[in-house]
Amino acid sequence: MTIQANQITKRFGAFTALDRVDLEVGDGQLVALLGPSGSGKTTLLRIIAGLEQADEGSVWLDGVDTTRQNPRERRVGFVFQHYALFRHMTVFENVAFGLRVKPRRVRPGRDEIRDRVHELLRLVQLDWLADRLPNQLSGGQRQRVALARALAVEPRVLLLDEPFGALDAKVRKELRRWLRRLHDEIHVTSVFVTHDVEEALEVADEVVVMNEGRIEQKGHPDQVYEHPVNSFVYHFLGSVNLFHTRVRDGQVRVGEQVLAVEGEDEAVVHARPHDIEISRTAEPGWLEGTVLRIHGIGPVVRVEVRREDESLVEVELPRERYADLRFTVGEAVHLSPRQAKVFAEAGRQSN
Repeated sequence: MTIQANQITKRFGAFTALDRVDLEVGDGQLVALLGPSGSGKTTLLRIIAGLEQADEGSVWLDGVDTTRQNPRERRVGFVFQHYALFRHMTVFENVAFGLRVKPRRVRPGRDEIRDRVHELLRLVQLDWLADRLPNQLSGGQRQRVALARALAVEPRVLLLDEPFGALDAKVRKELRRWLRRLHDEIHVTSVFVTHDVEEALEVADEVVVMNEGRIEQKGHPDQVYEHPVNSFVYHFLGSVNLFHTRVRDGQVRVGEQVLAVEGEDEAVVHARPHDIEISRTAEPGWLEGTVLRIHGIGPVVRVEVRREDESLVEVELPRERYADLRFTVGEAVHLSPRQAKVFAEAGRQSN
């Protein structure tokens, strides 16, 4: 099942939530819509589902125009962030609900419904909780029940709106890995919304980065992370250090990095904290600074350095590497990016 959203525009009063958005999802893909709050990702998901109507544009499922169809006609499964389970129904009854409310001519028989529900509960590893009520389950278990309920009606497309947003960090990590394994088993074309960068990069086949109602970039997670097309994508996908420098003969130099730039007098060089080399030894062209703060976060140690112009540079080191260096607050150090990028003002990558 393929998804095509063509030139989707949606306005809420004077606010434009989506501005001529095009999206294609291949058969069997798991795609993440990633972006900050207000970027339009949930609105786009709801338009694909038929829960919202676009002001302009069309939605096609497997080559069929479904723009005017309701969610049931589209056969779309939708999983909400806050589960939306029926509190007075058991786990079994929640999953069976979508099958029991089908029109009589297509409704499965009682035995078929029972077998289908138990099969799905085994799939989401909850068959032993079939007789429990939702308030007797953990948040992660409730979300898996919601997913089983969405799958019960055999949807052509599965859409998930921040499915792990209401869960704590540890459960989120466990469930997103479980979702990836489940998708590899069932291969239902799926789109999920998230603002969690790590979640999108770990789970999705393709990441679609959205901002202010437009798609900034889409591609394989490694491609999007390693080759961001503009400064917004680079910033959104992780911490970044900025180095303001002048252009000479079409080039800028930061530490040992020499980058090509077109038609600018000044440029801003972007470098990730883990791509900054730090040393006590002064090398030609390296930047000078003073250690301002040191703090460890699990396997990583972050060293904040203040440069002479009062700008701050954050350096990330593996704990083993830091154990060899042992910098101290107030110590003079020297910096050089191992990798860096420059972007033109219009958002096109210059190098």
